[in-house]
Amino acid sequence: MPLVIATWNVNSIRARLELLLGWLRETAPDIALLQETKVTDDNFPRMEIEDLGYNLLTHGQKTYNGVAILSRFPLEEARRALPDSEGDDQARYLEAVASLPGGRAVRVASVYVPNGQDVASEKFPYKLRFLERLRAHLQALRVLEETTVIGGDYNVAPYADDVYDPVHLDGAVCYHPLERERLRAVLHQGYYDAYRLSQPDAHEYSWWDYRAGAFQRDQGFRIDHLLLSPQAADRLVSAHIDKTLRALDKASDHAPVLCTLDG
Repeated sequence: MPLVIATWNVNSIRARLELLLGWLRETAPDIALLQETKVTDDNFPRMEIEDLGYNLLTHGQKTYNGVAILSRFPLEEARRALPDSEGDDQARYLEAVASLPGGRAVRVASVYVPNGQDVASEKFPYKLRFLERLRAHLQALRVLEETTVIGGDYNVAPYADDVYDPVHLDGAVCYHPLERERLRAVLHQGYYDAYRLSQPDAHEYSWWDYRAGAFQRDQGFRIDHLLLSPQAADRLVSAHIDKTLRALDKASDHAPVLCTLDG
């Protein structure tokens, strides 16, 4: 039985709730990893989502950040923050194990990497440290040899094909060499980019600025990724970016990314 896993930065779940519910009804992913929910756990719209048959885990924060995991299968929470997160109260990581039929399981995580704001700001070094902590944790997960999918808004476009103007954007936030180096370090230790594995020559994006008609001009970045362990990559059937939601009124500035794994 195919397993569909999606990641989507909703950019405020309360502002995007009707879009989310419609997408869940129509697309019906088995597992959805959400970022930038921007709501505390007690204010998360659980009932509306549970009514569609999803189990929920949330790690929220007022106004900023926030991640969630929605699953048609039972979930067991594994981790609510990356290791070495003492003193860091930003809600950016949530990991769980979903129990599938037949005694199988898949480990999933929803990650929201800091944007970094500006290369000269103090938030950029924080972003680089976060990426290094993420790399170290994912290296530890690799040892488990499980089917693992780490989805989220990584705020990094890894290669030239992943931005609309790689020459002029080189060195900008989300396409800075130091960011690309750290994301590629994750890939080089044995993880696979589901979209690029499925569509090696495609030039598509998952995020477009709200300003200056960026979506209409297709001036975007591919910064939302589903990273697969070797065990998950072996089961990959397809992956794609669903741009239809980005074209709707009151859309998030991100589009969902989905992958299908075989049974």
